[in-house]
Amino acid sequence: MNPIIAALQMNSGDDVARNLATAARLVGQAAEQGVSLAILPENFAFMGARERDKLAHAEADGAGPIQDALAQAAQRHRIWLVAGTVPLALADDPGRVAAACLVYDASGARAARYDKIHLFDVEVAGSGGAERYRESASIAPGRWNPVVVATPAGRLGLSVCYDLRFPELYRALAEREVDLLSVPAAFTARTGEAHWELLLRARAVENQCHVIAPGQFGGHPGGRSTWGHSMVVGPWGEVLACQAQGDAVVAAEVDRARATELRASFPVLRHRHLGAH
Repeated sequence: MNPIIAALQMNSGDDVARNLATAARLVGQAAEQGVSLAILPENFAFMGARERDKLAHAEADGAGPIQDALAQAAQRHRIWLVAGTVPLALADDPGRVAAACLVYDASGARAARYDKIHLFDVEVAGSGGAERYRESASIAPGRWNPVVVATPAGRLGLSVCYDLRFPELYRALAEREVDLLSVPAAFTARTGEAHWELLLRARAVENQCHVIAPGQFGGHPGGRSTWGHSMVVGPWGEVLACQAQGDAVVAAEVDRARATELRASFPVLRHRHLGAH
């Protein structure tokens, strides 16, 4: 049987307990649908009015209510769970946190950690200066370390949100023979409308991988608005499942045989010419 994967769409706010309850409910729904690998969006546990508000909820690596809730949900439902980002404290940088994407196996044990590399320090085009973000003020960038973890649905490469605009990360993951790419996100409504689907489908096509992309949707504290449209994209670039708005389990099958056949008959990754240097 083909495994079923899912992007879990949320509208997170500044109430951690409420956000964790929503996440647990969605994980339970995913398990009921036979999902073996579920992915929560970026900032699923907390989205405050200001970037630095997350510092109040930073946890030590391996201990804390957010991490405990994730491990318990994975174990209770016997599901592999990817936690979009969790704010983890940094001993050498107390004024910032790591935006850590954590993976839990079906026993509740942590299987992988990836710290978001590319930080969203931008003024959104077309906003007239009204939308400015500086994640680096509260988040320390992760070091270059492409992370791949073996899951029941296939080899999964980890990334987060703004990473999506940097194809070299995904090519590095593809070189590690991934089957799936995860992109938990909180894309702004304006950038999401313009680029979200376009970039997700491009990453799927150029790396011949399934892409699982859970997003935040709707309005959040501080006036931020996110795009939603969580989706699963197939390795030919086809959108296999998508939901524009609302809390949702966006699920699709991974057709392993078709993906293998595609890579054999259309061997893009073997046809690369990097040139002489």
